Amino acid sequence: MSWIYLMVAVLFEICGTTALKLSNGLANLWAVILVIVCYTISFASLGLALKGIDVSVAYAIWSGLGITFITIIGLIFFNEELRLVKLLGIFMIMTGVLILNFFSE
Repeated sequence: MSWIYLMVAVLFEICGTTALKLSNGLANLWAVILVIVCYTISFASLGLALKGIDVSVAYAIWSGLGITFITIIGLIFFNEELRLVKLLGIFMIMTGVLILNFFSE
């Protein structure tokens, strides 16, 4: 069940970060409300996930998947550029997440 909570936390973190971009510097009230709701659900789910997953592993997965999906969303919806350095950094983060996942208890 902890892994399900972690995936819910990742999903709402991605939604919250996307809403943060859409808030236009916190000027769009509905987007700000969505940010607050999404991050509240994300942190609550992450807290529940930590009952069964080591904090180092859970946080690495939560942040690594969040970074990866936000990068993809930025490319597709916000016309952000994907440079080699950004791609290399994301690859290194995901490699670290995989290493932690494979070698955790």
